[in-house]
Amino acid sequence: MPVRDADRDDITDRLSRIEGQIRGLKRMVEDDRYCGDILDQIHSVQQALKSVGRAITRNHLETCVTDAIRSGDEQAAQESYDEIIGLLEKEL
Repeated sequence: MPVRDADRDDITDRLSRIEGQIRGLKRMVEDDRYCGDILDQIHSVQQALKSVGRAITRNHLETCVTDAIRSGDEQAAQESYDEIIGLLEKEL
């Protein structure tokens, strides 16, 4: 199941802002800007991406995973559970 319509605009807006930040980072490097400033901007981009990741994770849990569990299909529920565990392990 794709991202809910209610969340899609917010997520795409955030990703557009991140895209702009990335272009700004490239310009900073091309313009030989101070490394500390570049690193600060990289940190900001990483935090913004984490925020988008949390929003998509929440959407996934509230839709795809919940649907799999409620379906009564034990295999689908187990696959969703395993998927979430795998995603969480990547974050830790």
